[in-house]
Amino acid sequence: MRFVWPYGGRRVFLSGSFTRWLEHIPMSPMEGCPTVFQVICSLSPGYHQFKFFVDGEWRHDEHQPFVNDNYGIVNTIFIAREPNLVAPSFSPETPGRSNMDVDDAFVSSEPVPTVSDADLEASRHRVSAFLSRHTAYELLAESGKVIALDVNIAVKQAFHILYEQGIPVAPLWDSCKGQFVGVLSALDFILILRELGNHGSNLTEEELETHTISAWKEGKVYLGRQIDGNARSYPRCLVQAGPYDSLKDVALKILKSKVATVPIMHSTSQDGSFPQLLHLATLSEILKCICRHFKHSASSLPILQQPICSIPLGTWVPNIGEPNGRPLAMLRPNATLGAALSLLIQAEVSSIPIVDKNDSLLDIYSRSDITALAKDKAYAQIHLDEISVHQALQLGQDANFFNGPRCQMCLGSDTLHKVMERLANPGVRRLVIVEAGTKRVEGIVSLSDVFRFLLGV
Repeated sequence: MRFVWPYGGRRVFLSGSFTRWLEHIPMSPMEGCPTVFQVICSLSPGYHQFKFFVDGEWRHDEHQPFVNDNYGIVNTIFIAREPNLVAPSFSPETPGRSNMDVDDAFVSSEPVPTVSDADLEASRHRVSAFLSRHTAYELLAESGKVIALDVNIAVKQAFHILYEQGIPVAPLWDSCKGQFVGVLSALDFILILRELGNHGSNLTEEELETHTISAWKEGKVYLGRQIDGNARSYPRCLVQAGPYDSLKDVALKILKSKVATVPIMHSTSQDGSFPQLLHLATLSEILKCICRHFKHSASSLPILQQPICSIPLGTWVPNIGEPNGRPLAMLRPNATLGAALSLLIQAEVSSIPIVDKNDSLLDIYSRSDITALAKDKAYAQIHLDEISVHQALQLGQDANFFNGPRCQMCLGSDTLHKVMERLANPGVRRLVIVEAGTKRVEGIVSLSDVFRFLLGV
């Protein structure tokens, strides 16, 4: 029997009728999800009561069956005696999932209350009104730096800069035009590595030494058509915003253009030439503004207390959450790096969960991870179809490229408010939704998913 306490704390213990209420069993935080504590106990068939001892206080899980007993309010569980009795599965019609994963027990679960259409529209209206009242100027820090690259420097040098500065994207400056003309991102490096790996490629490792960003951008549209086969053209104009554009307009530009960031620029000349690059705006920053504004008035947004499994948010493994017709891309650790890069491009996603044979989360491979190969010309020493995703991630770890937890996770029972607060942290762009205890991947929710839901787009 696996018990889970998903509500945080410093020290969490489990006690119950199965210990005669005398022993406190310590619970351990789940790797990658420090607010979730778990422990596995061997219980005999029958009826049991239990409570959690969290930071010196007795607590019960309000989302699990409970009764008022001699020991106060206690949770209850019934272990079935029949060996073939299994826990009921949850369908999209009954989206609630248990906070306690049970291997061989029958658990009753109360239905999750759904938010009304009126509450949903009211919440969206309040978020939209707040974002419309505030401008991108409020995102600007009092001090800091924004790195831009000249279009005439070599691509190889550019990616060394991205790696050394620890940034996934940089605006491109054209001194001849006196304007910013685009951005260089991890996706560019992915396309370049794929081109280098193609037999008969016109781009060799030697040419990469002198191949400029400008020359690469000119051939990117043709290369993109070769890769995805549907003649899609990559946008050539720079998506940007001004300091007095509303936060809503900035967020919509990021969503519609499917970019990670929008440069905030200001020019004093009438023709807009020689603009000043002020900031690179992200959805994470805007979400932080939302969380800060509604922190003490969360009741005005009824949707914030809804579990994410009960609302149309994110991409889910089939038969787990609300179906959206979009399969969740996952890979095994022995898949080749070439297969991972192809999936990133074809599925148009920014990351792929790496799972074991039971679909339990092991790691995650993101577009930005590719820049770790810029160190010591690692890209020139590997073949995409001969190195595994696991080995590629190990290269990044050996180079001390990764800072902080690799996999940011959440539970399907977590509230929208909790998920928003975690996504508002710098550097966090998505959360992998896992089953408590087993870490089996159930879905993934990104910053873009949250904003599409909040703005109704």
